Amino acid sequence: MTMHALAQVETAPRSLARHPGPHSLSAVDFQRAPFLVIWETTQACALACRHCRASARPGRDPLELTTEEGRRVIRQTAEMGTPLIVFSGGDPVSRPDLLELIAEGKAQGLRTATIPAATDALTADLVGGLKDAGLDQMALSLDFPDAARHDVFRGVPGAFAKTMRAVSWAHGAGLPLQINTTLCAETEPYLEEMADFVESLGIVFWEVFFLVPTGRGSVIGGLRAEECERLFEVIHRVQQKGTFIVKVTEAPHYRRYVAQQLAAAEDGARRRGAVEMPAVLTTSEGPGHTVGLAPRGVNSGNGFLFVSHRGEVFPSGFLPVRAGSIRETSLASIYRDTPLFRALRDPDALAGRCGRCEFRQICGGSRSRAYALTGDPFATDPWCSYRPM
Repeated sequence: MTMHALAQVETAPRSLARHPGPHSLSAVDFQRAPFLVIWETTQACALACRHCRASARPGRDPLELTTEEGRRVIRQTAEMGTPLIVFSGGDPVSRPDLLELIAEGKAQGLRTATIPAATDALTADLVGGLKDAGLDQMALSLDFPDAARHDVFRGVPGAFAKTMRAVSWAHGAGLPLQINTTLCAETEPYLEEMADFVESLGIVFWEVFFLVPTGRGSVIGGLRAEECERLFEVIHRVQQKGTFIVKVTEAPHYRRYVAQQLAAAEDGARRRGAVEMPAVLTTSEGPGHTVGLAPRGVNSGNGFLFVSHRGEVFPSGFLPVRAGSIRETSLASIYRDTPLFRALRDPDALAGRCGRCEFRQICGGSRSRAYALTGDPFATDPWCSYRPM
């Protein structure tokens, strides 16, 4: 899972959460509400993906949130002014109440998305049911442009073919489609080929997730900081084409890269770090008014909140430091008031190179990767090569 990837004045009016309009995705004060809530509805999944954060397993956990508790997550998400909720997993299709929960999200005025796994449970009828329930966007995972490599990475033969069938079902149902791609040592040589491949699929959104070594992903080869810079160049070229929205997840230093490219293109007319992010990084509406991007960079605990299948609340699924539980405390209280979340929204709390960096306001480095590789969520992101002055 990755959705991946992905997205400070006054509190966003509740009416914007309940009645999404052209500006609803940009009217979010990150001090008061996250742009995005991801709810890990279950850890059950029939796949055995090599990079799985959750180390998902076939059976459902009897301590999963109940349907009514799930409704509470959805209501509290809307009430604090968050415009977007993603029903994640595991495989959210493993929950028999998924369509009911999506319908509740729509009743609360939220944008909704989900990330079903490419298994036998994903059928044309189910995709049609997702559309009928009001789902705004469906994501599918593709890590390689060919079946052999993708199936090995996902741990089940036939996963690629099932994904391709689901692509056609989404188009047939008129359901906007997102593709999620993981970048790690195994997949990075194929990024340019993947870009061409996903463009051929008629998608509205491509989320490129830079691996965080946690869960099963902790044993997969990562990237060097210098490799990230080369991959940013590829992503930037794709993004400038504007065929679909491109979201980079767990590599906020891509925003620094884009700012540097913009400054260089303007012959140094602006000071480094003082440039504004171009619209291509802050497009609040996607093609056909589908899910867009946050107006500012989203990072763990800063515009982002993760609810586990048991109701525990974390800054991110990739930053497993517990801040509370919805079985004990409201989402708004956890997000707004807990010391961990408050510190993660303070760029002056960062240490090392990230703390000295003039781009920390627009980047901040991956707090999840810093924690995974150093044990300190405020340390330097080891996958960033930039040396601040």
